Amino acid sequence: MTAPAPQPLARGEAPFDMSGIERDATGLAHYTGLPASLTAMLRASVDRNPDGEALVEVVGPRLTYQQLWDRAARVAGGLVAAGVGRGDRVANLLPAGVDWVLGFLGTQLAGAVAVPVNTRFAPPEVDHVLTDSGAASVLRVGEPLPDGEPFVAENQQPGDLAAIFYTSGTTGSPKGAMTSHENFLSNVETAIRVIGVNRAEGSTTRNLVSVPLFHVTGCNSQLLVQLALAGTTVVLPTFTVTAFLRTLVQERIDTLVSVPAIYALALAHSDLATVDVGAVRQLTYGGAPIAPALVRRLQDTFPAASVGNGFGLTETASIATFLPHDWAADHADSVGFAAPVVDLALEAVDPDTGVGELLVRGPNVVLGYWNNPDATAAAFDHGWLHTGDLARVEDGLVHVVDRAKDIINRGGENVYSVEVENALAGAPGVADAAVVAVPDDVMGEKVGAVIVTAAGTPFDAEVVVDYLRERLAEFKVPQFFHVRTDPLPRNAGGKILKRTLRDTTPWGPPVHGR
Repeated sequence: MTAPAPQPLARGEAPFDMSGIERDATGLAHYTGLPASLTAMLRASVDRNPDGEALVEVVGPRLTYQQLWDRAARVAGGLVAAGVGRGDRVANLLPAGVDWVLGFLGTQLAGAVAVPVNTRFAPPEVDHVLTDSGAASVLRVGEPLPDGEPFVAENQQPGDLAAIFYTSGTTGSPKGAMTSHENFLSNVETAIRVIGVNRAEGSTTRNLVSVPLFHVTGCNSQLLVQLALAGTTVVLPTFTVTAFLRTLVQERIDTLVSVPAIYALALAHSDLATVDVGAVRQLTYGGAPIAPALVRRLQDTFPAASVGNGFGLTETASIATFLPHDWAADHADSVGFAAPVVDLALEAVDPDTGVGELLVRGPNVVLGYWNNPDATAAAFDHGWLHTGDLARVEDGLVHVVDRAKDIINRGGENVYSVEVENALAGAPGVADAAVVAVPDDVMGEKVGAVIVTAAGTPFDAEVVVDYLRERLAEFKVPQFFHVRTDPLPRNAGGKILKRTLRDTTPWGPPVHGR
């Protein structure tokens, strides 16, 4: 017997603009009046503001909207001339900057599918992405961007596949989240509404991107939002606190979207006292756990800014819920209300605590996982995405309390414990291992490993770290180790009691500082 579809929860009292939303025959909400594609969205902004500054790379090039369009169209022409056809995948291995954006937009104008690659992935992970996606072209550091006669694909549709973002997988193989044009455009519209951007003044907004563009926060909720508004995106290719603070002033930044770790570093820096932050009007955080004290410090330090918390996943094209400014201080432990076109549900709710797995439905939820029907079937059901987060919902406010999946959120980078444990299984001196989150004031969480040593074999953390670096991205390598000789705690079914380890393990100093 087929299980009944989950029922949406009440939305609560969020003050979001709910106009122009219609539900289709399946009950799914959609924004009306969106452009048909990212190409159409960009064309409208070029027509609206051709001479306006579109893109700035700190200590690098600056492009107007007309220049951005013209150069992206030449990239598209170069891709087509090289044999890239409609729907072909184009992998982007470039660092954040003007060329990354031209590569991404050129891929869209060619009618192809962008595959942003996490530049922090280890070589085996990168190889998997290129092979799994079947990339017809790869944009690499040190190689010129494709260049040809200007080309713009016509008749792109909202449901067409536009990009594949690979997210770390529980088995060690990243999964490709298939993102359609409507997924992108729905998130753009959501960001504008929940952040409260004045559309009439949108072309004057200046947003600083200090997080990677290969993640949905940087690409979907910053770059694409500014492109829709005909505003300015300022990209900081390499993050340092000094450069971040200096750019705030030099580029007249009024909009900030980043992870708590970056804000914590900025607030702790001695130069902050000399920086005029009065121009910042919108400040949003998300992507990692945040301490309530940090929220209060942000509000105190940026008194002119509207502060908010966005929550989502790669699979929701970024924003699923948002905590607006008026709720941020008193409900800092919440990730907010459902976004305007998003429905939420809870599955397998504990009757005593009200906690269940958080499910998300909306036009922002991706089409599934590329080339992975089993993972798609497991995560997407009746149109609902199983987030893997355990949550309770009170008066419409979502409180994420734990994880159904074993994920560590290290400063916005997801680390699947099973993946690291699989790598540790062959490490020198390791008989058994459990990987858990270690709380951290800056990063939110860091990676810790509880090790049971092999009999008669000494454990050398530095040797193990070197071993793991050959197999995992640097951000996945544990910084903390705790060695024990007794077995790991397990339940009757043999599953490791991760919560027990998180609560009771006495962590020492980090083995390495990255």
